[in-house]
Amino acid sequence: MIEMSIERFNAFLWIMSGIAVVVFIALYFVKAGYGMFRDNRWGLAINNKVAWVLMEAPVFIVMCILWWNSARRFEMVPLICFLLFQLHYFQRSFVFPFLMKGKSRMPIVIMLMGITFNVLNGFMQGEWLFYLAPEGLYSTAWLTTPQFIIGVVLFFIGMAINLHSDNVIRHLRKPGDTRHYLPAKGMYRYVTSANYFGEIVEWTGFAILTWSAAGVVFVWWTFANLVPRANAIYHRYQVEFGDAMGSRKRIFPFIY
Repeated sequence: MIEMSIERFNAFLWIMSGIAVVVFIALYFVKAGYGMFRDNRWGLAINNKVAWVLMEAPVFIVMCILWWNSARRFEMVPLICFLLFQLHYFQRSFVFPFLMKGKSRMPIVIMLMGITFNVLNGFMQGEWLFYLAPEGLYSTAWLTTPQFIIGVVLFFIGMAINLHSDNVIRHLRKPGDTRHYLPAKGMYRYVTSANYFGEIVEWTGFAILTWSAAGVVFVWWTFANLVPRANAIYHRYQVEFGDAMGSRKRIFPFIY
């Protein structure tokens, strides 16, 4: 376990934010080579299900370690924040990969980049909640604050959109079919990357309910990673489906 001074932690957040700027710009020029953009130029690849577990599980484990070693681990508000965070990552690490269909593969380099971010993000969120948040900030009174209530509502709305959108994608193809289809249910009526929209809403809710700079940096990273990819998917769909795209936007309904 690593404990930082608040000054070093804030410097760490600024560094993470700066790297996200670079990632955001770079991903408009380079498509991350997984999923529909799988490319052999990204090198050795492994089974997609295995890669997802290895990539997502570290953040779940890091948060567990930070929680368990904290004197605050059974304080109600930090515990609730922890459980919400872990609810997402339990699903993403140990449920989502085994619901995936097909035999796609993920480049190891993509997986390793995901592991690196997830470890750092787990540290970023856990360090704030369990060690650096001012004493008494997250008292039980926090549960009735507007930011907590609004944040929790947004968190679950985003999670519901994300899970439903993933389910829509999984059922686009019949067994053995490898063609691409334009999803059209749920939020896909408005955007071509409804699952990404849901995830951004979800983590915006988390940032609001924790009212923390660490949460904001996580949202910024989510935005920096997913918005350029949503743009790439949008242009891919334009080529494949043309006028069938209608008035759909990329990731934010009616906006972008």
